[in-house]
Amino acid sequence: MQYFDLTSSLSEVETYLKEKGLLQLDEGVITIEKPGEGNMNVVLRIKTNRQSFILKQSRPYVEKYQQIEAPIDRIAVENEFYRAIQNTALNAHTPKILHFDEVKHILLLEDLGTCEDMVTIYQKTAISEKELEKLISIAALIHRAVIPKSFPDNMEMRQLNHQHIFVLPFMKDNGFSLDTVQNGLQKIAEPYKKDEALKAIIHNIGEKYLEVGDTLLHGDYYPGSWMKSDDNLYIIDPEFGFVGFAEFDLGVMAAHLILATSKKKYLKKIQSKYEGEIDEKLMTQVAGIEIMRRLIGLAQLPLERTIEEKTKLLKKAYKMIML
Repeated sequence: MQYFDLTSSLSEVETYLKEKGLLQLDEGVITIEKPGEGNMNVVLRIKTNRQSFILKQSRPYVEKYQQIEAPIDRIAVENEFYRAIQNTALNAHTPKILHFDEVKHILLLEDLGTCEDMVTIYQKTAISEKELEKLISIAALIHRAVIPKSFPDNMEMRQLNHQHIFVLPFMKDNGFSLDTVQNGLQKIAEPYKKDEALKAIIHNIGEKYLEVGDTLLHGDYYPGSWMKSDDNLYIIDPEFGFVGFAEFDLGVMAAHLILATSKKKYLKKIQSKYEGEIDEKLMTQVAGIEIMRRLIGLAQLPLERTIEEKTKLLKKAYKMIML
């Protein structure tokens, strides 16, 4: 199957945009650039002589790891997520949809300008209290959104995510040597891969992740999806969105704040600031699983820590899961 190539020449991209009626008669594409490092999809910033916007395309594989197959309809889920929250307070924290092409799996979004994602927190840079409260508030707004009956179950993406969160990191032989990430990492991971009691809890929470819930989730609520500008925070990349349980988003959020700072206090902070009912044990266990899978799984973070620091983080995560 042939796919429209967003990395093609300016003229080809311009022709596509004009065919779709997205450019004015005197408007032309000036530059095409990458706005950042995308993981799942092709992501480009298109600049014309009149405007700038973001153009995304999903393909039948993960853009960053092209040997990994991925459902091509994930861009449709992202489109549905943004539509589900439009005309709410979340408009101030998400890009506007400009165009969706279901056939070519292309989504055009408002360009948020000079924003940067928040992955810099992994360099042991704590976020401010104001930013933390804003992120918790945005999560709560997403979770309170009215869910359209037509919202997709996104099961293929969830199954892909399920493997990378709940299964592959804890397999004794998953074909991935952690020593290629950092010498000694494989050895400190071994006890967790052999711990059947730990794996049973992870399995049960993984099954819950695959069930139908009652809450709209972002599905990948971590610093790579948090965009920071001078005076606002935005949430992007909801292609993992689904209807599940709020503790998943919140647990993932807590996990990355703990990974960045090694401080468990963020669990209590999120629990105290979040407007809604939370199963604190479940949220803590999700956070522990996310910490572990980011340390000993395939989806590694730009996290520079010594083996000793990672050993302590794994022990902390283990206690969180085994509550």
